[in-house]
Amino acid sequence: MVITHHGADFFKVSFGDTTLAFSPIGKDSKLKPTRFGADIACISLEHPDCNGADQLSHGDHEPLVIRGPGEYEARNIIIKGYPTTSTYGGTELINTAYLVTMDKMLLLYLGATNSKELPHELKEALDKIDILFIPIGDQGVLGAADAYELAVSVEPKVIIPMHYGDIGKKDALATFLKEEGETDNHKPVDKLTVKTRDLDGMQNQIVVFT
Repeated sequence: MVITHHGADFFKVSFGDTTLAFSPIGKDSKLKPTRFGADIACISLEHPDCNGADQLSHGDHEPLVIRGPGEYEARNIIIKGYPTTSTYGGTELINTAYLVTMDKMLLLYLGATNSKELPHELKEALDKIDILFIPIGDQGVLGAADAYELAVSVEPKVIIPMHYGDIGKKDALATFLKEEGETDNHKPVDKLTVKTRDLDGMQNQIVVFT
C-alpha cells in the first residue's frame, strides 16, 4: 500500500491496480487541487475543500463516488461510513468517517470531524486499527490536543495527522507533536509505503507528510 498526501484532508491510497481517494480538493476550492485517476472516491464533507470527485476521472473512467454513511463494497474493498459532525466552513454539517478494509489492513479516516466522541456504532466496529487519519487543525475540525487524545484512545498502529499547514491553525502540527512529547523525531515523508508485516509491534506511531 502506498499513501500520498495532496493537501488539506486529501489522500491517495493505492495498492496493486486500485486507487482510492479520500476528500479530494474540488475545483471551486481556494486550495490547489490535484488531478489523478481513481477507482473510488470517499467524500467526507460536502465542501469544496473535500468533495472534488470530478478531479479524479481518467479518460472514460469515472470513480465510484461514496458520499455519506452506509456500507459499500467495490474492488475487494469494504467501506463503512459513519456520521459525525463538522463546523468546517462556519456551519454545522454532517461529516462521514470511513472505516476501510483494504489490502489486509484496516484504515479509519475521520474526515473533517470536530467531535472527540466517535459514534457508538463506529466504536463497536473498531478492531485493531492499522492506520488512522485524523484532523488536527481546529477552526471547525478537531484541535490538536483533542485530536491526540482521541487518536491514542483508538490505539492504531500508525497515526496520520491532517488538516494543517495550508489549512487550519498554523501551529497545529507542532502542538499535536508536543502532546506526544517527541517534537523533533518526526522527519516528514512525501509518501508512505507500508505492508502488513511492517506494522508488527507498532502502536501510535505518528507519520508526518510534507
